[in-house]
Amino acid sequence: MANYRRYRLAGGIYFFTLVTADRRQSLLTEHIDALRAAFREVRERHPFALEAVVILPDHLHCVWSLPEGDDDFSMRWRQIKSAFSRRVSGVETRSPSRMAKGERGLWQRRFWEHLIRDESDYRRHVDYVHYNPVKHGHVSRVRDWPYSSFHRFVARGMYPREWGGEGLDETLELG
Repeated sequence: MANYRRYRLAGGIYFFTLVTADRRQSLLTEHIDALRAAFREVRERHPFALEAVVILPDHLHCVWSLPEGDDDFSMRWRQIKSAFSRRVSGVETRSPSRMAKGERGLWQRRFWEHLIRDESDYRRHVDYVHYNPVKHGHVSRVRDWPYSSFHRFVARGMYPREWGGEGLDETLELG
C-alpha cells in the first residue's frame, strides 16, 4: 500500500478512462441523462471539479481536480458506477462471477488513472479527451460530438471552434 500511495496526491488533478463491460453496446450515450445524473449526485456529496470530459458509446475519459486534502477518487468512481447502474436496468448480461459477488455487469471492474504532473501533461490529456470521438471514428470534427466538454472550452476561448483538424491524432498519444 505504501508504494501505491506515492502515485496519489491529495488535491491532485487526474486523468481517467472507464470502460463498459460490453463494448458492443452504446450504453453510455444511449443513457447519457442517467450518467449525467450519477455524476451530479456524487459531486454533490463528494465534490470534485470536472475539468474535461468526453462520453463515448462504450467508454469515457475525463480529467478531475480533487479538493485539497482529498485523494479518494476510487470511492467517487465506485459511487458514480453504482448510481448509473441503479438508473439503468435490464441492459446487461451478468457472468456467474458477477452474480456471486452481487455485481451488475455494466462496467469493467477497473479503471485507468494517471496523476497529472504539470501544465504540459494537463494540456496533452485534455486534448486527448476532446479528440477521442474523432480518433474512434464517431465524427470527423471534434465540434460535432455532443457529449464533450470541448464546447465549454470553445465558449471560454480555450480552443478555436475548428480545433482538431487533420494530422492532430499523431500528437495526442499518451504513451
